[in-house]
Amino acid sequence: MHNHPDLPKAFAELGIETRFLQALRKMGFVEPSDIQKVLIPVALEGKDILGQARTGTGKTAAFGLPILQQLDPSGRLQAICLAPTRELAVQVTAELHRLSEFAGLHMVAIYGGQKVATQLHYLGKKPHFVVGTPGRVQDFINRRVLDMQGVRFVVLDEVDRMLDIGFRDDIRNILSRVTGKHQTIFVSATIEGEIKRLSKRYMIDAVEVDVSRDQLTVDEVDQSYVTVERPEKFRLLHKILKRDDHPITIVFTNTKAAARKLAKKLYDGGIDAKEIHGDLIQRKRDKVMDQFRRHKIRVLVATDLAARGIDVSKISHIINYDIPVDSEVYVHRIGRTARMGQEGVAISFISRDEGQLLTNIEMLINREVPEKSVDGFVSRAPEDPAEKAPERRPVSRNEAPVHATADSAPSKKMPRKTLGSRFKPARGRRRL
Repeated sequence: MHNHPDLPKAFAELGIETRFLQALRKMGFVEPSDIQKVLIPVALEGKDILGQARTGTGKTAAFGLPILQQLDPSGRLQAICLAPTRELAVQVTAELHRLSEFAGLHMVAIYGGQKVATQLHYLGKKPHFVVGTPGRVQDFINRRVLDMQGVRFVVLDEVDRMLDIGFRDDIRNILSRVTGKHQTIFVSATIEGEIKRLSKRYMIDAVEVDVSRDQLTVDEVDQSYVTVERPEKFRLLHKILKRDDHPITIVFTNTKAAARKLAKKLYDGGIDAKEIHGDLIQRKRDKVMDQFRRHKIRVLVATDLAARGIDVSKISHIINYDIPVDSEVYVHRIGRTARMGQEGVAISFISRDEGQLLTNIEMLINREVPEKSVDGFVSRAPEDPAEKAPERRPVSRNEAPVHATADSAPSKKMPRKTLGSRFKPARGRRRL
């Protein structure tokens, strides 16, 4: 049946069975990614694996397919995956659900922030595969409601992030509870000393798989910037989002307050937008992410902290409404698009005093970000023609970023400030 013309032949050649090929066809996968090509055959052999791969390369399917294929639909819990965040746990579970649609397997996500009673109810349905954050998994083991005796497959996804967050003890405790014969797979963007020490302690003759690339994950993204005065940003954003060619977009702001305000303003302006940031209660965050993941909403206004772990398919555009001060944050933001070989676009709004931030980004990614214009939009320029574009200059990589100061700013006649309703004159001291 592998020779069925409609099924993805390249995955069949890796050893994937028809029931999973049908799911891959439905999901639109034709060719395996680099990590899938290397990791799937090794995993099907039952070997322990230490895998290094970038985010967005299809690593969930890389470890998920071979494990799902070896699960017994008539058995109880046989596989567990640890993830650093609740968002990633939900995303991995959703991906495993899609991959196993024709296999009769059941997956459950368990994580902090959701009611224990609700998750106990899900566990009562006897899942074959549990995906969870280390803290909640350890909690359920302690409560004796998560039986690890039948576990034959253990995955640690994004190990480096779990260690950064501080899950070391939980990870060690959970791994030590899996005492029967089992296969262990670590997946991480970086493989360093502590991760290797963990692998030596909990793995047997682990095979190292490294398909990470040295260059930053920006090559596949069509990057550009638009020069715009700060008061004009919303008008520009509204014009861009009103186009028909922006189906799924994340708009990044630097603060929670800005995300709240912008999402409301977009919604009031006829754009189907929702916000996600650290102040949202977990139930609401889960609901928003579920809607965005299923493409029920097309615009997500997010802060960087809330956007960690977002791995949603077919995100077409990333818009930096606020340019980040940290250049590496820019790389993480635009890495949310152009995933799994798909095309993606990143547009940054740059005001006249942010030219140096753009230069710093270009130094980091080692390429020039071109300026673009948006049809039908003309930013209302300042009175001084010299200030229309962001001020930029070449900077060597060894030079510290330069920030404008009062001394370095060009001398010009500034408009006189007047007191408005939000400002009150300072109260003078009473004379004695």
